[in-house]
Amino acid sequence: MKKFLAIVLTLALCLGLCSLASAETYKIGILAPAVTHGWVAGVAYQAEQRCKELADTVEYKLYTSNNAEEMTTQLDDLKTWGAQAIVAFPQWEGMEVPIQAAIDEGIYVVNFDIAINAEGVYMVTGDNEGMGIAGAKYIVDTIGTEGTVVALPVPTSGSVSELRMKGFTETMAEIAPNVKIIEYATEFSREAGLKDMADILTANPQIDAVFSLDDETSMGALQAIEDAGRTDIKVITGGGGCQEYFNIIAANENINVCSALYSPLMVKDAVDEAVALLKGETVDPVKVIPTTIVDRSNVDQYLDPENTVY
Repeated sequence: MKKFLAIVLTLALCLGLCSLASAETYKIGILAPAVTHGWVAGVAYQAEQRCKELADTVEYKLYTSNNAEEMTTQLDDLKTWGAQAIVAFPQWEGMEVPIQAAIDEGIYVVNFDIAINAEGVYMVTGDNEGMGIAGAKYIVDTIGTEGTVVALPVPTSGSVSELRMKGFTETMAEIAPNVKIIEYATEFSREAGLKDMADILTANPQIDAVFSLDDETSMGALQAIEDAGRTDIKVITGGGGCQEYFNIIAANENINVCSALYSPLMVKDAVDEAVALLKGETVDPVKVIPTTIVDRSNVDQYLDPENTVY
């Protein structure tokens, strides 16, 4: 009897070890732009963090690039490595053909944030139009249906700016048609926000609110407002999920500072979607993550002292 039990236990142990040994590991490549903006750095950081969290099932390689040509070379490297799925964050035109080629070769491609014209591509993105809608409502809730609002579109960001401005302008026209909107093109950077807001303040003696599309632009704009000693501005929006900006939201008592959350954390969903596809699970071709307004009433929920990247 003891001998029989010993054999059974040995067989069970062997089966358990074989099961562990056969647990499948998936090769996933991450393609991200080189850091031109804190948010972009946050995307690469969060993608790598998620791959590390999934270390039992994911083997990964992460590349950053400065242009479409460099990203295409890196895509070829990932194919040679044996990538079964790729999470791509292309910020330039010219990636359509190489991404389509990867899909045609049987590699799953999950595009993050920016739409790309390739058949069979999956996509995970935030709700850019929803950010504009939420920003408009927050401003009207703060200043009412009269006044002057400066909007800071970023034409170089393509559909990101177009959709955020579309949500904002259409919602303002619906809920506060008497509000005067002044548009001033800027960039997604603190330096541009500072410079352009300084010019705006000089040209406009009365401003009630600022619709900014980006946290870093907003930080520059807030510096310009403080430098000018202006007290007429009651609210400024933002967009992204920057920890430094969250701290400003918590500390600023003079202006209602808020951010329409468009967090780099969303890229973790893109990695999860790649894993799900490799496991044979069904996923939606497009996943849109709703936006959330962060202001002093709830910012404590989003502060992360360990995040020193963005």
